This record gives sequence, C-alpha cells and structure tokens, in this order.
Amino acid sequence: MAQMPKLLDKSCIEEFLNSFDNVLTDCDGVLWRGDDIIGRSNEALSLIRSLGKKILYITNNSTKTREEYAKKCESMNFVADKEDIMSSAYATAFYLNQQQFNKKVYILGASGIALELDEVGIAHTEVGPEHQIVDPLVIDRVMKLEPGVGAVVVGFDSHLSFPKIVRATSHLKDPDCLFIATNRDEWFPNTNTDLLIPSAGCMVSCVEVVVQRPPLVIGKPSKNMFSILSEKHPLQASRTLMIGDRFNTDILFGKNCNLKTMLVLTGVTKMEDLEEYASSLDEEKHNLLPDYYLPSLDDIINLLKDFSS
Repeated sequence: MAQMPKLLDKSCIEEFLNSFDNVLTDCDGVLWRGDDIIGRSNEALSLIRSLGKKILYITNNSTKTREEYAKKCESMNFVADKEDIMSSAYATAFYLNQQQFNKKVYILGASGIALELDEVGIAHTEVGPEHQIVDPLVIDRVMKLEPGVGAVVVGFDSHLSFPKIVRATSHLKDPDCLFIATNRDEWFPNTNTDLLIPSAGCMVSCVEVVVQRPPLVIGKPSKNMFSILSEKHPLQASRTLMIGDRFNTDILFGKNCNLKTMLVLTGVTKMEDLEEYASSLDEEKHNLLPDYYLPSLDDIINLLKDFSS
C-alpha cells in the first residue's frame, strides 16, 4: 500500500511553489470541458503566472490547430498565444518535418492534423467523411489507394469508418510506411455523464490490431512530446510541473519526463480512483500517483492569495 499523494494546502504551498519554474497544464478536464470553463481555472493560472511561473498548455487533442486553441483560450480569458500551446497535432507535424519526411501522409483523424501538416508543407490526404461501403468483400473493386503515402497518422476521427480503416491498414502493409498515433486517450471528459465519448485510442487500436505492429505515439505520456516542447521552450525537467486530470497520460507523462506532478479531480480521475490507486497492492498503480492533488484547480486560488500576501 502506498501513501496518498499530498493534498496541496497551506502546510505545503511554499514548498510546492519553490519546486518549479514552469507549468505544463493539460486542457480538457483541467481548464475546460468542451466549451465550458471549469470554475475559475483562468484566474488560478493568472495567479500562478503572477508569481513568475511560465505557463504552457499541452494537450493530446488533435482536432484543433494551435491558432484555434489560442482563440479558445482568449475566449475564456486564458493568457496564451500559439507559441504557448503544444498539441499532439502540432507535435506530429513538427516530428515529421524534423525527420525531413517528404512523402504523403494518410490521415485517419481531423482537420487539426491536416492544417498543422499544411503549415510545414507536408502533403496529406483529405479529412472528413468517406462514402461507406456496405459489403467488405467488394471493397477491392471500388477502392484505390492514394499513391505516394509514406506515413499513416491516426488521431481522433468522428468520421471513423470501415473504408478508412481499410485504407490505413493497407498503406501500413508496407513495413517502411510510418505508423504514428497522435495519442491513445481512451475517452473524453464529458459534462453528460450518461454518454461515454471514445477518444483517439480506440481509432489507434482498430488499426494496430490489423497491422500487428505498434505505432510511434507522439502525445502524452510519450517522451516525444516533451522533447518537441523542449525544442521550442528550453525547460529544465526537474523545475517543471505537469498538471493533469488523468493517471495514464498526464501523470505518467510527468513521471516519464522526470517532472513534478499535480492531479486535479475535475476530469477523468476521481477521488475514488486516487484512493484505489493508493490502497492497491499493484506497484504499477503506485507509480502513477502524483506528487500533489487538488479537487479542482480553483482550490489553489485562496492558497496563492494567502501566500502572496
């Protein structure tokens, strides 16, 4: 049995603030859910920034560009420009450009990936719905593969279909074709508790099961995301805090990259999950426990006001 992580309170707030210079914050489930801001998370970040901390936004959501995220931040009174944002779509484009990739990308995903690839001049297939083919046994008579594809990028795609899986897996029959996943999140934090909204992980698994080889994962918890982020913003890992709402992406990302970690309970992970992981005999669960936790990012507001005064 492991000890519960520290609840961030007055007794440890000074120690906490002295332990980092940079903040990486997840977005969905920490700052907002969909188009709804979570409490006063914008005010909380502003107070952290006022204490001299650098704040960067790091998201596995590949459906938007950095510019679109910057506009969303502005609409919710978060201080951010596109250089402060690292999305899995941008990181994927950055990675391919860094590798001097000069072929075409087949995208099983959304416009965020396509637009970020456009920014670095990498050719790609179109995104959006594809005509459904009812009988899989006749698909070879009506489908032709796009020539020149050297990579398949899989992210969240609300238009996931059988033909798209056929295209992605058929390109990947070539062992030299790169298989890249923007992220493997299982589901989205959602305000409607009756619905479970699948995320990119299920799309990635559809392809992986067929081709029988793992993808290169760009987003959290992969170290790739931090390496790419550090190319843009020189960061000392030991002086960087990761704030997130999910054990197996945000907190594991922090652990993989030797960052400080803080979990908030406004997204995927709930208090009962935290208690279960702490009381479990499973060492893997213990390794996913954060350094600190808060019920909500809002809760830091009074702590910081007291501290700064």
